[in-house]
Amino acid sequence: MRIPVLFALLAALTFSSGCFNFTKPKPIAGEVEESFKNRWIAKRMSELQATGKTSDPREARAIALEEFKKKYEYTAVSKKPDPVSSSSTTP
Repeated sequence: MRIPVLFALLAALTFSSGCFNFTKPKPIAGEVEESFKNRWIAKRMSELQATGKTSDPREARAIALEEFKKKYEYTAVSKKPDPVSSSSTTP
């Protein structure tokens, strides 16, 4: 009789102590990938403009974006459409 009561108290203590208090994880990986993409594209744009391959920032961004998608195709952020280039389709 004492063993089931002891087991029930131990189980109640375990579940109420916070050991199983699962919270929803924050999407840190996505934020890190997005930050990396933005920094990489900005760096590559400045390299393209410094070498004289292009003087137009929009063209440099398009080239850098294509290079990023080829080089880092395994990342989730490389598969997302670029909000900057998609909004600049109107002249």
